[in-house]
Amino acid sequence: MRSFLSLVSLAVGAAAAASNVKPFDPSSLSLREVGARNTLDWRVWLEQHGNPISFWHDIPLYPQGNVSNIINMYVEIPRWTDGKLETKRNEPMNPIFHDDKKKKPRFVFSVWPQKTYPFNYGSIPQTWEDSTVVHNFTGYVGDNDPMDIFDVSSLEPPYVGQLKQVKVLGGLAMIDEETTDWKVLAIDVKDPIASKVNNVDDLEVFRPGSKQSFYDWFIYYKVIKGSGKNFIVGGKFQDADTMIAHIHESHDFWLNLMRGKTQKEKINRDQTSNPRWCKTYVPSKNTTAKFKIPAKSNILPPAERPAQYDRWYYLDKEFNIAPGQVIEE
Repeated sequence: MRSFLSLVSLAVGAAAAASNVKPFDPSSLSLREVGARNTLDWRVWLEQHGNPISFWHDIPLYPQGNVSNIINMYVEIPRWTDGKLETKRNEPMNPIFHDDKKKKPRFVFSVWPQKTYPFNYGSIPQTWEDSTVVHNFTGYVGDNDPMDIFDVSSLEPPYVGQLKQVKVLGGLAMIDEETTDWKVLAIDVKDPIASKVNNVDDLEVFRPGSKQSFYDWFIYYKVIKGSGKNFIVGGKFQDADTMIAHIHESHDFWLNLMRGKTQKEKINRDQTSNPRWCKTYVPSKNTTAKFKIPAKSNILPPAERPAQYDRWYYLDKEFNIAPGQVIEE
């Protein structure tokens, strides 16, 4: 495994090589939201200076001037919400959308003692879990998405599409449907304890019980819907240095994808930040017209959520469904 210092050196070199990429200004960002939440037509695009850009490809992995354990993330699912919101891989500018199953919007059941997602859940930009490569840590190919990340800060819940700077504390090597699906544990740098915690055990000192609670949630959150328990490779949290190494590896996978070295269908690679990648580069001023993106926000009243997601469900000590409950499809 690469050491942390070697990763920093490599990242600095990569940054120098990509010096043609224009600086990223977070203050220039806004969102373009169209449609009704809880529907399959709803979308949120990221804008820079009022023009659509890609959450996935245009936000840099590292905040400007930083190459360390502090990275960028964008929020898809704010804490205590249950809509399964994700990055749309195959659409231009990769908006956030409501994922579906059997042509119906997906939601996550509330399982005692948590109420849906107990943290802010999102993706790490400029990473890709390569679905063409068997991961040497897990023995499974990647899940074809940007790397997942969960922010456990105590700050007020963010909004969908919000950019955050977070500190990597560790992570879980989860296997989901026979694919590698890393879950990176992080904390917002603005959290009062962020400077005092560097790993999951430090977090446990300030937030007692959180380590086991978050671990268990990833084990059982799909049980109610009938998918069974998830599997975590190693049965524990991986440390921060291990996760930083895998984030860097995932960034390399993304670079190979964007440069065309790795071929993968049904992934839209259009981006607005690196003119050298001429096959995928589109000036942001052209994205609305070129990709027929609605010209401005048009937020409609949210559709009603299915009633079963307003309930709490219970599991026994083995994370099996406790008796006496009616589970609706």
